[in-house]
Amino acid sequence: MRFTENELTKAVTAAAKTVVAAQRHVRKDKLDVDEVWNSMTQYQRFQFLDGVGDQILAALVALPDVEVEIGTRPTFTDAQIRETVESTVGSDLGRVRRAATIVARMALVQAALAGVPPRQDPDALIVPDHL
Repeated sequence: MRFTENELTKAVTAAAKTVVAAQRHVRKDKLDVDEVWNSMTQYQRFQFLDGVGDQILAALVALPDVEVEIGTRPTFTDAQIRETVESTVGSDLGRVRRAATIVARMALVQAALAGVPPRQDPDALIVPDHL
C-alpha cells in the first residue's frame, strides 16, 4: 500500500500512543494518553516512534493496494492484515514467540490504520495567498 509521508507519520504516532497507553503507570493512574505524550521530551517520543516504526512500517508498506475514496481511510480485513504481518515476521522465532509477535504486531498495525487521516483530494487543496 502506498501511503503519504503524513499518513505514515500519523499512523506510527497513533500506534506509539497505544503503546504509551498500555504502560502500567498510565493505566493504573488513569492518565490521559495525549497529556502523557505531550509531557514527554522530544527524545522520549522519538524512542517510542522508532521502536514502533521498526515493528510496523514493513507491514504497513506490504499491505495490498486498495482503492481509497476521498474522505475515507484505507480499510483492510483482519485476514489481509494477518497475512501481511505473518510475511514480515521472521521465521527465526520459536512457535509460541512468533505467534505472540504476530498478535502484538496485528494490534499495532490496526491501531496505526485507525490513526491514518482520511484521504484528501490533491486537486482540491487550497494554497493560501501568503505562500
